[in-house]
Amino acid sequence: MLIGTLKGILVAIIVSLLALAQQSTRPVIQVLGRKRGTNVFRERSSAHEDDETYPGLLLLRVEGRIFFLNADDIAERIGALISETNPKVVAIDMQGVVDLEYSALKMLTEAEQRRRESGVSLWLVEMSSQVFATVQRAPLGKTLGREGMVHSLEIAVERYRSTQTTREKP
Repeated sequence: MLIGTLKGILVAIIVSLLALAQQSTRPVIQVLGRKRGTNVFRERSSAHEDDETYPGLLLLRVEGRIFFLNADDIAERIGALISETNPKVVAIDMQGVVDLEYSALKMLTEAEQRRRESGVSLWLVEMSSQVFATVQRAPLGKTLGREGMVHSLEIAVERYRSTQTTREKP
């Protein structure tokens, strides 16, 4: 009201564009747990301390578009989470990823290679058909194979638990 209607609309548009740019360059990355007794996976928090977690399995969810402006940031943030938890398997829920651009695919490929060399497996979970097709056409798809591309978090958890049970038997 103080600056006039037209100027107010322009300010609102600029603020909205800046907020959108911020969201695009820093997508949400959540560490997940499973609500006990269900197949609901949600962000871990102090409000849900009884959610199930699995030693050696890091469940992550990435939401948004992954492209050249945010690929390095995502890699650094996921790398820090891996360093903190020292998992055997990192399962990334890709359901919320709407697009996977070339530089982001390259970042995932390099990260997968580094993790594999250090004994950590990477699984991409619940990809959209577009993201799945992109990964499959790339060298990453060949590297991950069927084992590294999982249909759901529930399947990923069960697969991980069964491999751990198999290793524990004499």
